[in-house]
Amino acid sequence: MTSDQFWQARLSRRDFTRLVGVTAIGASLPSCGPRDSVGPDGMPADGPYDVAMLDTIMVPMRDGVRLATDVHIPVRDGAPLPGPWPVILERTPYGRNRPSRSERSVAEPDEAKSRAEVARIFAERGYVVVYQDVRGRYDSEGLYRKYLDDAPDGYDTCAWILDQPWCNGRIGTKGLSYAAHTQGALASAGAPGVAAMFLDSGGFSNSYQGGIRQGGAFELKQATWAYRNALVSPEVTADPEREARLQAVDIFRWFREMPWSPGRSPVALAPDYEEYLFEQWTKGDFDDYWKQPGIYAEGFHDEWPDAPMVHMSSWFDPYPRTAADNYVGLRARKRGPVRLILGPWTHGDRSLTWAGDVDFGPEATLDGQLARDYWELRVRWFDHWLRGIDNGVDREPAVRYFVMGGGSGRKNAAGRLDHGGRWRSADDWPLPNAVETPYYLDAGGSLSPTEPDIDETRLTYLYDPADPVPSVGGTITSGAPIMVGGAFDQREREDFFGSTEPFRPLAERADVLVFQTEPLDSDVEVTGPLVARLWISSDGPDTDFTAKLIDVYPATADYPEGFAMNLTDGIIRCRYRDSWESPSLMEPGTVYEVTIEAFPTSNLFRAGHRIRLDVSSSNYPHFDLNFNTGEPEGRATRSRVATNTVWMDRTRPSHVVLPIVT
Repeated sequence: MTSDQFWQARLSRRDFTRLVGVTAIGASLPSCGPRDSVGPDGMPADGPYDVAMLDTIMVPMRDGVRLATDVHIPVRDGAPLPGPWPVILERTPYGRNRPSRSERSVAEPDEAKSRAEVARIFAERGYVVVYQDVRGRYDSEGLYRKYLDDAPDGYDTCAWILDQPWCNGRIGTKGLSYAAHTQGALASAGAPGVAAMFLDSGGFSNSYQGGIRQGGAFELKQATWAYRNALVSPEVTADPEREARLQAVDIFRWFREMPWSPGRSPVALAPDYEEYLFEQWTKGDFDDYWKQPGIYAEGFHDEWPDAPMVHMSSWFDPYPRTAADNYVGLRARKRGPVRLILGPWTHGDRSLTWAGDVDFGPEATLDGQLARDYWELRVRWFDHWLRGIDNGVDREPAVRYFVMGGGSGRKNAAGRLDHGGRWRSADDWPLPNAVETPYYLDAGGSLSPTEPDIDETRLTYLYDPADPVPSVGGTITSGAPIMVGGAFDQREREDFFGSTEPFRPLAERADVLVFQTEPLDSDVEVTGPLVARLWISSDGPDTDFTAKLIDVYPATADYPEGFAMNLTDGIIRCRYRDSWESPSLMEPGTVYEVTIEAFPTSNLFRAGHRIRLDVSSSNYPHFDLNFNTGEPEGRATRSRVATNTVWMDRTRPSHVVLPIVT
């Protein structure tokens, strides 16, 4: 963007006066912010400011495309206060002026605040709050290319903000999910003025390994997201006939009729959305496409601002690895404090004590541990780093994480398992006192620290892409109406896609290998990333292997068959066993070593419980199906049943590495 374009987008004092509906703002702006006295809680001593909104400012980007932007600014007695102020920025694809499902409180967990209400929380304290529709969404111009334009657009938006009379040169960024991705994107582009950040459940450390793809497989939440958001895209809402046809699509039927192809998919009626979906799906190799600043923060950590930042996610979210990897990479490079928060929630649901069919107790929300509520957590962060208020956030622990487990194991009044848990803090991540301990798989189904001492042993099963293992919870978001994240008893159920009567436990399926410890003699805490190393073979040129960590409850009166609670899982597409950049197909019958990297977790396995690892070749519809043919990613035309084998002997000691906290 040229300086002339910036100047044309800049609000003049006359425009500012007209937009907020007052007659005068003064002849000149002061060089520093207002000097109202501030109370100990950071609020103006004379009470909160009123708030005015500058609506639908069209901010030009460097290529001339204009993005719809709302600015919420403090006023007093009907007159705008000239500031300048620190600025809070959020860039979103979900409508800058629409309710945000993530803005819920512990007191009102079912009521989402509008973005204007959230803006008021900040503006009444002395911030300007800027919300912007990303390119091609709602009122913004341009073609929507998911994630790929957010780095330059975020940079240009920050530069525009710095040129406004109400900005004091310090920008804080916030937002959940996609609005965390946009933060990671602008930071990777080296956006100017960024002085504090709060990334909640996003920021793509490496979208190839979490958020779009994982272990070489494609996350099908991208397909369900594309379908639901195409319904509100400008190209569809402008055409009532096309909108009606898209609403009539039977998304369940499409997920039963894989594989898809361009022009033959549930989003074929929204070509822009179908195009980016298949672009992500078919680019299986880790090439330059995946190393762009909007989706590969770890390649641009040196470009990030040296600003205080929080990286926050949760165990049943697609982004705990993203948060942890960004924390590790940025803490090593930046002087500004970098914080990590990992809770027990599903995506953005940190006001709830439960995830799926499991409850983690009253400590599970932010209430009483990190802050009285999520809004306070962010307000305190920005108050200190943008306004200089001494509220203690600079003296808090670097890492705060929730250890699941320790509850009664009973069924609570809401019908959920009382798994319990508690918050803990640490100086770093991974935890310095976590010991990587291998637990070995045995053909008899045992899982133990004892290395195998046998010449040759293996287990074999058939993997049929027409009958995949259903996804029963897990690290899933944006999957509606097909799939849902969270912790559940690992058994088929009518409301889990792909389940069939009589809705048996997944452990009873012939294509699921189950390995578990004896009932534990004492409690065992596992906290950190999980890695499974397997020796495998197949009769096909390519296939998948999956691994899932489970806390197995013994039978009780409330749960006569016990409760197998999923904790974390991972997958490997075997063509990528040696290289993400240069895949190679397998020779049928040849034994290969593969590594499955699951997302981090934290759980206390109580005495009497079992630690269990399930191994299979599908987790659908969380991940796309491997049709066992070796055809290019996202372009399969046929399917075959694979005979897959896991080896577990002294020369091929398949095992899982558990980070056990001593």
